[in-house]
Order: sequence, then C-alpha cells, then structure tokens
Amino acid sequence: METRGIEQMFDFQRLPNDGLVLLLVLLYSPVGLCLMLLRLFVGAHVFLVSCALPDSFARRFIVRIMFSVLGMHVRQNSPRLRDKSTKLYICNHVTQFDHNIVNLLTSCNTPMLEDSAGFVCWARGFMELGAISGQDEIDESLRRYCSSPETLPLLLFPEEDTTNGRAGLLKFSSWPFSMTDSIQPVALQVKRPFVALSTPDSFWLTELLWTFFVPCTVYHVRWLPPVSRQDEESFQEFANKVQELLATELSVVSTQITKADKAEHIKRKRHIAPQTTTSNLGARPRPVPLGFMIRSSGVEELRISRMAQQVKEVLPDIPLGIITRDLVQTNCVDTTITNLLESTEEFPVEATGGATSAPGPAWRSLSSSAAPAPTIKPAAKSFGKSPVDRHLSLQERKEALYEFARRRYIEKHELEQDETSEQDLIAGKRVRNDDRC
Repeated sequence: METRGIEQMFDFQRLPNDGLVLLLVLLYSPVGLCLMLLRLFVGAHVFLVSCALPDSFARRFIVRIMFSVLGMHVRQNSPRLRDKSTKLYICNHVTQFDHNIVNLLTSCNTPMLEDSAGFVCWARGFMELGAISGQDEIDESLRRYCSSPETLPLLLFPEEDTTNGRAGLLKFSSWPFSMTDSIQPVALQVKRPFVALSTPDSFWLTELLWTFFVPCTVYHVRWLPPVSRQDEESFQEFANKVQELLATELSVVSTQITKADKAEHIKRKRHIAPQTTTSNLGARPRPVPLGFMIRSSGVEELRISRMAQQVKEVLPDIPLGIITRDLVQTNCVDTTITNLLESTEEFPVEATGGATSAPGPAWRSLSSSAAPAPTIKPAAKSFGKSPVDRHLSLQERKEALYEFARRRYIEKHELEQDETSEQDLIAGKRVRNDDRC
C-alpha cells in the first residue's frame, strides 16, 4: 500500500491560508452568522419531526428535504446496487454526521463505541449498546445483532476516526469484518466551500455550528457491489481488500496509518510550538541565543525552570541552557528528552560549579554574566580505534574537566594559587584513583 503523508490526510486549521479566500470568508461572516441562527431554529424542528415520525420512506424523504434547508445536501449514485439482504455496511469516515447522512438513504444503525450512552447518544442517531465494556463484549454483541433477521443493517466505520477525505484512508480495523462474511462498501465524499470539513479533536457541536455557518455541505454517497470473504482469507486480509476497493472508488490511496498514529501526531503537534523565522540577524552578538522565547510571566519562568531540572536529572550531561531552550519550544518534558536523545548536535560539556543555582530562568543567568565562560573542547577530535587510544582520550577529557573546575573554584572564592595547591593535589589524587576504579 502507498503511504501518504499524515499531514495531508487531516486539516489542522479551520480557515484557509489563501488570503483571497480568507477575505471572502470575512465578507461572508455576517451572512453566515444570520444563516447559522436561522438554521438552529429549523434544526430544532427537524429533530422534533424525526422523533415524532416512525421510521419509513416518508420520514426519510421529509427529513432529507429539511436537511437541505440546513445546508446538508445528500446525493447518491447507483441506489439499485444497494443490497437489501446485506446486514453490514462499511463506509469511510469524513465528518461527525456520516451515519446520519447514510440513514437518510436507507434505514441502518451505527453503534456508539466510545462516548457514554444517554440522551445525547440517542439524539445524535447512534445505537446504544447498554452496559458493555471491552472490545470482546462489543464484538460478541454486534455479531448477535447481525445474526438476527429482524434487525436493521449495521453501518460501521473501520477507520475509527475521521480524515479530510482528499488524500487517503486510514488503515481499516479487522474487527468490523468479523461480524459477517458478506458486506457492502459505501463510498462517501464530502465537499464544502471556504472552511475545512473537520479538525482533529473538534467537538461534534462545534462541527454542527460550522455546518450551519457555511452555505452548504454536499454529501455524495456511492454504493458499491457487495463483497464476500473467501474461506482462506483472514479478517485483516478481507479488511485490506475492502479498503483498496473504497480507495480506488474515491481516487485516494489506502495507507497503513492508524487511529493511534493520528492521535500521536496530534499530541506531538500540540506540544511542539511553530518555528518562528527570523531575518536580518546582523553581526552584533545577542545576549540571548536564538530560539529562546522568553516569557514575561514569573509563574511561567518557574514552571520552565522546574521542568528543566527534571530533564537535567535524566540527562545530566546536557547543558541547562540547551534544555531550557528546547522546553520553551516543546513545553513538554518527555518531548524535550526525546529531542535531546535523538539530536546529532555535539553539546558542550557543562562545568559543575561548587554551588547550585537557585530556581529561576536559566537564560537570565546566561545573559547576565559579564565575562563569557571558557568552553571546553573535546580532547580527542576522533574516536580512538584501539582501547588504549580511547582510554587516553577519556583521561585527557577528565583532566580538562578537572583543570576547568579548579580554575572556576579559584576565581569564585578568590583564593591564591599557593593556598589551593595542596587541596588541588589531594583532589587530583582522588580523581585519578576514581578513574582507575
């Protein structure tokens, strides 16, 4: 299967980037707000009508007309291909209201798998499963439902999450295909002007308001012929085959990206701040390194400092300034640790002074020092090939660290060379004995 970039499969912002289209949205906003208020009033009547009338062709026809007033236009291709004996419809997932759209064309039920049951579940048109917890119990309950001849067909979304419908399909889960050996694929395409169809982690009520705001949202449903599972096929192979059929019908690609991959990508995108581009830096040295985004709030500075100390406990060899810089961008301890471990940059060795710094922003102490602290360069420019060379390189590095710490101690306490020579000799012997151990 071809793998399409995960960024292309989801819309992470509602409004467009194009300046001309954004200007049109701003000009349309007063009309859209009035239209949204009017459609909220009409939508309440649509809900009452759908609750009052029994499930029949007349009810679906009336509600479909009223949905058009709400801006949700439904079209379908090849309705004769719909098999009335099929107990399971498999459809790709684009919006929060896909099950309502398909239910306007044929009677079917979609179970609520994640959110709690109750009035909202019933009002949105989902089927309640009762007090069932665990995937095994859900599978067994849905199998019994499909095996009953009096029940309506099931409509399931094996992607388990929404996409923008333009680039590719999420990997189909295998559990929906274990319900029955024969299924009917349903291809769904959704188009809307100006704004995105959905954004990750958006609440369904927010999606409904945006649907009422835009002029229209067109749902195009295409029925595909029923597909049966072969005897030698596993459930996952059957799912992959149906995924390929739907991807071909929709002119997109079938990917191996799962719902968990989408959630992980959203989590990373939420923690990593957008990179800010800087221009015309000039040759004058800056007191604060690039990338340090200093927060004026004292509470924020203390929080960053505490997070930096947590990272420092895990990675003691990384300078505190570099840790702080990454934390300002990521705002997450785990992400910073991952970034520093995966970084190929060679960090300068941080000297361990006699006194620890008080809690506070690390970048303040870096920029306020009058004289720049001497940096320690690695003693060996290349990694030794023999154990002897590697041992010598390590010994030279330790000697350099010891000499640097000695100078810092003398400068800090303003001691004379003669007063500290005896202490240095004792400390040097102790360090060398530790090195041999």
